[in-house]
Amino acid sequence: MQSISALRAVKVAHTLVWAFFATCILALPVAAFRQDFRAATLLIAIVTLEVLVLILNRFRCPLTGVAARYTRDRSDNFDIYLPLWVARYNKQIFGALFVAGIVYTLVQWRASSGSPG
Repeated sequence: MQSISALRAVKVAHTLVWAFFATCILALPVAAFRQDFRAATLLIAIVTLEVLVLILNRFRCPLTGVAARYTRDRSDNFDIYLPLWVARYNKQIFGALFVAGIVYTLVQWRASSGSPG
């Protein structure tokens, strides 16, 4: 029973961390649209730190290894409360959104720099 509780705790923590970074990625184009480039830069920096953590951990969240101690299940969402397809394609989906958000931010920044005023 202790393993089940520990796994649930890791899954809740992992889901909350994921939600934080997903929110940062989704907020990036909003900040750029509002021309709040300080906020956009902060969001890019926060997500970039997470990307570095993933790179240093062989493209796996460190919490995945923690969750693996408590179950033999290795489905794509064994360590997080996400639908299977989101967990499976998470890096592709949010990686593409992050890159698109950076590009949009750069476009908005350039447009705002060139305008008189």
